[in-house]
Amino acid sequence: MSLPALPPAAVAVLACPVCGQQLGTDPAGLRCAAGHAFDRARQGHVTLLPPGGSPHAGDSAAMVGDRADFLAAGHYAGITAALADAALAGPPPATLLDLGGGTGAHLAGVLDRTADAVGVVLDASRYAARRAARAHPRAMAVVADSWSRWPVRDAAVDRVLVVFAPRNGAETARVLRPEGRLVVVTPSADHLAELVGPLGLLTVDPAKADRLAAGLEPHLRPVAATAHRAELTLDHAAVRTLVGMGPHARHLAEGELDRRLAELPQSVRVTVAVDVGTWQRGG
Repeated sequence: MSLPALPPAAVAVLACPVCGQQLGTDPAGLRCAAGHAFDRARQGHVTLLPPGGSPHAGDSAAMVGDRADFLAAGHYAGITAALADAALAGPPPATLLDLGGGTGAHLAGVLDRTADAVGVVLDASRYAARRAARAHPRAMAVVADSWSRWPVRDAAVDRVLVVFAPRNGAETARVLRPEGRLVVVTPSADHLAELVGPLGLLTVDPAKADRLAAGLEPHLRPVAATAHRAELTLDHAAVRTLVGMGPHARHLAEGELDRRLAELPQSVRVTVAVDVGTWQRGG
């Protein structure tokens, strides 16, 4: 089965990771005017890593699978809605870049609320990119290193979205158009509070907001902030999936999660609490 064509307006924001020139499509994938070519994988994504590759492998196949299942169940639909509310405030965006966008589920939710905007998911995980390539007909997926120079043209996108992923202030400012905005979703102190102690999960750094500002303010300025709160009722299978999709999965010994989970009620009330911040280029 042939792959659907890549959205031309999404391809137009991309830049060659070797020479920085604009990329265009060719029968195999993408190519720049200097002849650097990048094949499109059979799953639909394109890898645009910098020369020499990247030391960041991103999430594993198991983590990505858990994320896809948890989001497909609708547990974080409220977060997606809060993200879309912030991203679509102001002049309607035409191009969106989802940094560390994983499976593309949040980006797809934002695109569903627009008529013709396009999106690009950048993620270090090839497993995530495989799923993100099929997340929405007006989106494409790129394997890239968020800590290096992004394979994106200067001043090419209207919105950069970051949901529970690392930020890169300098690169965000470079790729945003003059009136473009960054929308960041970060966990609040009480996010998943009912699970943190009993399951031995990672806690939210109390200085997280200060660190976020310190990393962004040399390049961007805050313009809006909102909060989203909700309560979920999860069974053990959903809790296991929630834990497995995030960084907690890397810090629990084999069997430890099951042992701790067995001590919880069959239905667990869990707080969802996130902050949604909007930033613009400084000036």
